[in-house]
Amino acid sequence: MGFKEAKRRLLTALKTGVFQHAARSGRIEDKNLLLMGQVTPQDVIGIVEKCNGTHHTASPLHSDPSIVVHVLKRSGWYIKFYVLEPDVWFISVHR
Repeated sequence: MGFKEAKRRLLTALKTGVFQHAARSGRIEDKNLLLMGQVTPQDVIGIVEKCNGTHHTASPLHSDPSIVVHVLKRSGWYIKFYVLEPDVWFISVHR
């Protein structure tokens, strides 16, 4: 899945409120501000809508290389997620 499709699915998930948060070790309160309620889905939508392909990278998930992890970096924000049908899973949303 390329940038355009990943962005489309991410925006749909944020707009409908249908998304998940991946379990993480470490300081989750620093790494996933969306999960902690410090940013809203609407806040994240505003960031994602400004992203284009130059703000995107993708790589395999360490624990399961068949899953592609997408990273968006824009305006000091770092948004890391993957799509595992039918859901979008957030790993990180932070500055």
